[in-house]
Amino acid sequence: MNLKNIVVLAMVFVSLVACKESSKQSKQVANSEVSTEENTKLEEVFSDSTYQLTGVAVAKDNRVFVNYPYWLDTHSYSVVEVKDGKPIPYPNAEWNSFKKGEDGQNKFVTVQSVVTDDKGFLWVVDAAGIGLGKVYQHSSKVVKINLANNKIEKIYRFPKNVVSEDVYINDIRVDNENGFAYLSNSNTGGIVVLNINTGDSRLVLANSPSVKSDPNYYFSPLGTELKKGDGSLLKVNSDGIALTPDNQYLYYKPLTDNRLYRIKTDLLRDFKTGEAVLNKSVEDLGKFITTDGMIFDKKGNLYLGDLEKNSIVKITPDLKMQTIVKDDEKLIWPDSYSISDDGYLYISNSQIQLMPWFHDGKEQFKRPFKVFRIKI
Repeated sequence: MNLKNIVVLAMVFVSLVACKESSKQSKQVANSEVSTEENTKLEEVFSDSTYQLTGVAVAKDNRVFVNYPYWLDTHSYSVVEVKDGKPIPYPNAEWNSFKKGEDGQNKFVTVQSVVTDDKGFLWVVDAAGIGLGKVYQHSSKVVKINLANNKIEKIYRFPKNVVSEDVYINDIRVDNENGFAYLSNSNTGGIVVLNINTGDSRLVLANSPSVKSDPNYYFSPLGTELKKGDGSLLKVNSDGIALTPDNQYLYYKPLTDNRLYRIKTDLLRDFKTGEAVLNKSVEDLGKFITTDGMIFDKKGNLYLGDLEKNSIVKITPDLKMQTIVKDDEKLIWPDSYSISDDGYLYISNSQIQLMPWFHDGKEQFKRPFKVFRIKI
């Protein structure tokens, strides 16, 4: 065999090997990629051209509620009901009239989230951390409102050993069957367990790695790692939480990394369960996406918003992930979620990555701020 033929055969061999490896790699990528459901459309529910919103909640009769945290100087009301497309302060104007310097015990100070339950109540989480700062005059609280008469049913307050001035209570999930609620602490990290019958509470998992954002994860919702005004990287601890439909597991995760965790709620409900046992009982479910809020549907599918890819994903009970909608123009920091009885997933968009905190004090918002819904 002459030299020319040897060279040709070598080239063919290399080509075949390359094709085989390319096919292998493509298969691996295809297995790891998520697929997109067809015909899923974002339907606009509400928009606000002035004030930044974070949370949305839909009640059984499709009443829609939205909340606005007191993060920036441009702030007015904290909780509203959307009526004919307009925001109406809820449950009344007085609760939404807080000004700096006033007593915040019986007014909304910095409302982070709103959630409806299966018993006809709206739960309002008031972190009371103006501008994400320390808790204002120990006025953090959870307010339970009866949607039948629009009256406040109960106000839950926390001792300082549970919610100190450095704890930012963020999201809440309510288990009426067992009489407990669970809140995430997105600042220092941890889960607040609240007995909604007695009002007793405790902070757990505060030192668990599962509630701390991975310092090695590069959180890049704008294509580059998000930095605060002082040049430090944005790191947000335990934020999104969700209860399985049977209330047996609480799922949770830090915001600025892609790991997902869960723990059995019977351990959380027993206040005699020690921290060592709780820490050992945390299950690491693996790496998925970064998300702010998350929510389960009745079938056990978990919905999250991919902050880095402007999309909504679904994780099935067998932990397979699927993108159901992606929109770079509309899904700008999908924040919180609520599911209506007629099968719609409501999505708030807070545009946090466009806040002046990350752009030398200049707002980059693409107003208006919007709430969408998709059929699931």
